[in-house]
Amino acid sequence: MGLFNFLTQEIAIDLGTANTLIIYNDKVVVDEPSIVAVDRMTGKVIAVGKRAMQMHGKTHENIKTIRPLKDGVIADFHAAEHMIRGMIKMINPGKRLFTPSLKMVICIPSGITEVEKRAVRDSAEHAGGKEVYLIHEPMAAAIGIGIDVEEPMGNMIIDIGGGTSEIAVIALGGIVCDKSIRIAGDEFTSNIEEYMRRQHNILIGERSAERVKIEVGAAMAEIDNPPPDYAVHGRDLMTGIPKEIYVSYVEIAHALDKSIAKVEEAILNALEMTPPELSADIYRTGIYLAGGGSMLRGLDKRISLKTKLPVHIAEDPLRAVARGTGIALKNVSRFPFLMK
Repeated sequence: MGLFNFLTQEIAIDLGTANTLIIYNDKVVVDEPSIVAVDRMTGKVIAVGKRAMQMHGKTHENIKTIRPLKDGVIADFHAAEHMIRGMIKMINPGKRLFTPSLKMVICIPSGITEVEKRAVRDSAEHAGGKEVYLIHEPMAAAIGIGIDVEEPMGNMIIDIGGGTSEIAVIALGGIVCDKSIRIAGDEFTSNIEEYMRRQHNILIGERSAERVKIEVGAAMAEIDNPPPDYAVHGRDLMTGIPKEIYVSYVEIAHALDKSIAKVEEAILNALEMTPPELSADIYRTGIYLAGGGSMLRGLDKRISLKTKLPVHIAEDPLRAVARGTGIALKNVSRFPFLMK
């Protein structure tokens, strides 16, 4: 430990479309929804994270809620900067005599363009980052799952987040081939909203659709331990009166079928691009799933049936990427794949 270590704060950020996690001192200190609430008149940020999420879909004309990230990349630069800054403040809410300089490792989707990469780096620097490193999400997920990424051994990682599904084959500390598609948790949520409107003539909000996905979301109609039917509340499109209906997991599996089929197609594409020696490794090790989307009931079984390969879900899949980013932060000098 150096004498001036208290002047520098080292943090790892998993900047997600749906949730942002910050790791400090090997612990997840911030786990908040990626959303800010802004006063339209003054442009001032009123709330960040959970408090802003409670306002989402319930605001009046003076307040708007913004999700700064779309499809895994920054869509609103100004809001993203305020969100990162607000979440960094949550690490140690007490008054400080001075602001420590920040050393950050941030994870980004593997299919990101140079311009989008620049936006992440600029947002982090504006929020107080002095040293900013970037790491690809599948690589962070692999490290977080506990795979030795520097071995000459092929591993396939699928990280299904909020905005993107990242599919990558990793060997020798690098991504050999990857496929990034913008179909993931958010797309599943909008599929549920659409299904409710079409099938049941009921209008529900994004937060309600998200709840339905968590409570009765499924990837296939035959699953072990099916959840009980779930009561959904929304507005009847015919009468305009609030009403309640019950939905089953089979209906939701039907609603999500097309989107999951696209994810399966991307997995098969990535397997086609894999060099034969690595394919042999993947046949032995199987496929690893991480990210919130991997918690969808029966998804591992469905991918396994499609690819004829064993599929393993990471323990605590929501935090696998954040954990890996935290490990990368401690080994900045050892991992050559971190982008400065």
